[in-house]
Amino acid sequence: MKRLSIFLLLATFAYSSEITLGVVPQQSPLKLSKKWLKVTSYLEQQTGIKVVFKTEISIPKFEKELYSGNYDISYMNPYHFIIANKKQNYKAFIRANKNIEGILLSKSKKVEFTKENLENKRFLFPAPNAFAATLLTKLELKEKFGFDIDKQAKVLYVNSHDSVYKGISREVGYLGGGIVRTFNNFVNNADKKNLHIVYKTSSYPSHPIAFHPNVDKKIINKLENAFLKMPEELKKLLSIKNFIKTNSNEYEVIKKLDVENK
Repeated sequence: MKRLSIFLLLATFAYSSEITLGVVPQQSPLKLSKKWLKVTSYLEQQTGIKVVFKTEISIPKFEKELYSGNYDISYMNPYHFIIANKKQNYKAFIRANKNIEGILLSKSKKVEFTKENLENKRFLFPAPNAFAATLLTKLELKEKFGFDIDKQAKVLYVNSHDSVYKGISREVGYLGGGIVRTFNNFVNNADKKNLHIVYKTSSYPSHPIAFHPNVDKKIINKLENAFLKMPEELKKLLSIKNFIKTNSNEYEVIKKLDVENK
């Protein structure tokens, strides 16, 4: 009887295992929850581990939680990972197979990337440390065209990629930063039809899913296998063709970029 009680206790503990999944808010929390709650349900079915979806109302608030180590695992941009790895020793283990690149959008079909055309224009970005949408586009305009957005133009941060797209369509700004995946997912057709991609950055390893060092490696192995076997309908919901294994070393290339937000 005592042995049975111990068995039941261990079984209950295993079933009640719970971890948090923090997701960077590239879209509104409501839009993200409609996608990721289906993913966390799938992960729980596959692993027996309860995965609790979490996000924040803005990217800076997400960064604060991430850098404090408040997520067990987290889907973050590559720049976030470099900082989270340094501050909390998060380790990357899964990412989308496709690399990431930043885009600039405008209502104009063609934009002249010259000082005369861009000076004092308003640029919209989702957040100061959005990797591809903000940091890469700023870096490449400075390196390729000699134009320093922060010093020679006006910058407005609007919390999400969708807000950038709406703002450019409604002439709140002249150019706005985003990424192809979130632009493809932008469903407001009245605004989307007004927008044109006028610039694309170089590509880099995409958003990793990383784990806090306090999480048991056996749990991570189970989650890794579940992501790799994820059904097509769920991957389509996330606009990800396939997941692949990754590791922290793959993101060393990000450290070599001069993208620190001054």
